[in-house]
Amino acid sequence: MASLETIIDDFAFLDDWEDRYRYVIELGKALPDLPEEKRDARYKVNGCASQVWLVSHVADDAADPVMTFEGDSDAHIVRGLVAIVLAVYSGKKASEISKTDAIEIFDRIGLVENLSSQRANGLRSMVKRIREEALALAPA
Repeated sequence: MASLETIIDDFAFLDDWEDRYRYVIELGKALPDLPEEKRDARYKVNGCASQVWLVSHVADDAADPVMTFEGDSDAHIVRGLVAIVLAVYSGKKASEISKTDAIEIFDRIGLVENLSSQRANGLRSMVKRIREEALALAPA
């Protein structure tokens, strides 16, 4: 899976929205498949037009634990958005995740303005869920 830095650098070279769209789809293709047993209501993200599943993992029992995430979607472009969201958040401490707004990063790389309102709402739902889960684990 591509790092966030790589994704941001790659977007800087892509001027055309069609190229960016294709790149997002490629990121989604590189995302590991989510096992079938994790594609159920427990992990489904509400507020997404496409089916989206997010699974959170806590790497340790520290006061400020490191969290990792798995995700998938039944739509190619959304699967790519999931890959970018995971690049933003996975492997970071809960306190850092709770303070990081992936929407700002998507805006900075020029993705938000090119998303349909349904996809943008779904993206916000994914980000909100991850940040809420992290906030519950972050030290007060």
